[in-house]
Amino acid sequence: MDRADHPDADHPDADHPDADHPDADHPDPVAAGAAAGDDPVRRRRAQVARWTLIANRVGYLVLSLAVALFVMAFAFGFNSVMASLVVTSLIVSFVLLAPSIVLGYAVKAAERDDVERGV
Repeated sequence: MDRADHPDADHPDADHPDADHPDADHPDPVAAGAAAGDDPVRRRRAQVARWTLIANRVGYLVLSLAVALFVMAFAFGFNSVMASLVVTSLIVSFVLLAPSIVLGYAVKAAERDDVERGV
């Protein structure tokens, strides 16, 4: 399909390089921290966004470790050490991921609300 035939071709941002990206209309809270300036709320929000990003990455890394350990234990035989490692890594990943996902959505929603209100 040609760009001119696209249903959103007459949209004002249609020529923007990121116009087709699903998050093109949503601000990046981490990048917004650089533009926060003197606003302590936006600075704090940017700090929370950075920490949630780190927690998400580490949480998913530990979750993938748990899956890999489970596959290894399944292939080579379960023992108490492997079971303990799988359960521990699952718990650590859930402790990291649960709050970081919720806080990440909260930060994005707050930034989007600020942009919509023109703050």
